[in-house]
Amino acid sequence: MPTTDDDQERAPRWWNRRRHQDRRPFLEARMRIKAAIRAWFLERGYIEVETACLQISPGNETHLHAFATEFITPAATRHPLYLHTSPEFACKKLLAAGETKIFTFSPVFRNRERTFLHHPEFTMLEWYEVDVHYTALMGHCHEILKVAAEATGLAPWRFRDVSADPGLEPERVKIADAFACHAGIDLMASIVNGMPERRCLAEAAIAQGIRVAEDDTWSDIFSRIMVACIEPHLGNGRPAILDAYPICEAALARPAPRDGNVAERFELYCCGVELANAFGELTDPTAQRRRFEADMAEKERLYGARYPLDDDFLAALAHMPAASGCALGFDRLVMLATGAQRVDQTIWTPLPEF
Repeated sequence: MPTTDDDQERAPRWWNRRRHQDRRPFLEARMRIKAAIRAWFLERGYIEVETACLQISPGNETHLHAFATEFITPAATRHPLYLHTSPEFACKKLLAAGETKIFTFSPVFRNRERTFLHHPEFTMLEWYEVDVHYTALMGHCHEILKVAAEATGLAPWRFRDVSADPGLEPERVKIADAFACHAGIDLMASIVNGMPERRCLAEAAIAQGIRVAEDDTWSDIFSRIMVACIEPHLGNGRPAILDAYPICEAALARPAPRDGNVAERFELYCCGVELANAFGELTDPTAQRRRFEADMAEKERLYGARYPLDDDFLAALAHMPAASGCALGFDRLVMLATGAQRVDQTIWTPLPEF
């Protein structure tokens, strides 16, 4: 039986004509924002690249979950593959190959993620540049916020009762200072010689009335404090850059030269929403392998699964020059710049709800 107009009215799907008309202003703005950001990069000598989504390893972060598939050769041999969770490995291989300034709008895939800020398939804007300090990317992030705001003409941005002017210079806050100010916790006291001390952080969290489960790791407690006490205060009034992450929370970043307990890593927030994650890139393949193996051991303990290491990526690191890189959630940026309240409002063809 053919679908009727009444059926369309009852079905809250993105292809419903009236619903599509409601979403269309966000989608048209997405197109303008992408074009403006692309022009910004091209004017500065960056090369736009397109990385393959199918990879041997989807990434090796403990709490990121991938979509698995397999390649069947003409001879019927089977090889497990994954849809990548980020184009990072491929982009760094391109730096090892000789590229020096690259950017990409890449579809990425993350399983177990579906909220008003998450979608299983989304677009990551990533860019990498050789021989620049990671702090230079802080300026890039601010410029991209301004480009997005100019493309839509909307400012300030508002999300869930929090507003921020994307044109204002971001506030730069060290994560240890944020923990002290908003949670009353001495974060760095729980890190000794780069290693996290669970008991120390657990006691500090409990003293502040934060729930800690018996099987929570240091990283679990850190994340709970971040969500409950820190993130609501970030990007309120103006964008915020949360800088100098503990080295144990920065698997792909190099250590800070003056303090081995922290890494060259920052995150960009606006209206309480995390938008971007940037690193001074680690190029030591031995250290990177050691971090990946530790993260995969933890993934197996928590989730009963682990992903293979990309030995080709680790080999490329030995030839990769010093560089910095940033990953920005493009759909979230569009959401803030258009006044949308869910990322799937800014995605042309979102997955149906299950």
